[in-house]
Amino acid sequence: MFRGRSTHTLDSKGRLIIPARFREVLRAGYDDRLIITNLHRCLVAYPFEEWRLIENKTASLSAIDENIKAFLRLFISGAVECPLDRQGRVLIPPSLREYAVLNKEIVLAGMLKNFEIWDKALWDEEINKSRENYPQLSATLAQIGI
Repeated sequence: MFRGRSTHTLDSKGRLIIPARFREVLRAGYDDRLIITNLHRCLVAYPFEEWRLIENKTASLSAIDENIKAFLRLFISGAVECPLDRQGRVLIPPSLREYAVLNKEIVLAGMLKNFEIWDKALWDEEINKSRENYPQLSATLAQIGI
């Protein structure tokens, strides 16, 4: 599982070093392919096998529903296969870098079965919102037994 968060640098070619602990998760249970797609204000990276599960579930949804179509347009159509190179880096395509406003400083945040890729300034905004909403978050967690 992908845990923890760390700050990294995006190089001039759009390559990002994946931390050793995340690469170990990939080696232990997956291969070296990531599917990266857009999410609200950030990117999300899935091991290829986890992405296939999402595709299989999504394929059975009704394409008539406008919310489903919107999801497919945003999340599924934005997905790009991004293999790791020998140095443990992933090349993030320009369209995804632009979507997530990725500059030089990047935060990778483990989210168990995937990890998020944030511009550091946007991450700081998002984490501050989460801190402000902590009482509400605590109540939600208590309701589900965590």
